[in-house]
Amino acid sequence: MIRHPKMLSYSLKAIEKAILSSDLGMTPNSDGDVIRLSLPPLTSERRKELTKFVAKQSEEGKVALRNLRRDALKSCDKLEKEKKLSEDNLKDMSSDLQKLVDTYMKKIEELCKQKEKVSPAT
Repeated sequence: MIRHPKMLSYSLKAIEKAILSSDLGMTPNSDGDVIRLSLPPLTSERRKELTKFVAKQSEEGKVALRNLRRDALKSCDKLEKEKKLSEDNLKDMSSDLQKLVDTYMKKIEELCKQKEKVSPAT
């Protein structure tokens, strides 16, 4: 597949702009075809920042899961009120949903702990 050169340069410019506006502490260098990044040294201060960032992302993920669960339960309640879903089915779905949410909450926790071990704030 051959891409149009202008589309590629626009994509690279967008990527470069996104990296600059992010809080990654990196400055991209682009020659039009390739973006080069110099990674800053990993100091103890930077490790602490990264650990905080991971914890923040972890918490945001948990909040998103809770919001999805809330919305799904509201939809199920609405279906039950419209008599499109029985009370037993609602209980089963709610239980299954909670198990699924619990599973993903544990995965988020595990990933967060794993990242903290890799980059301990010392």
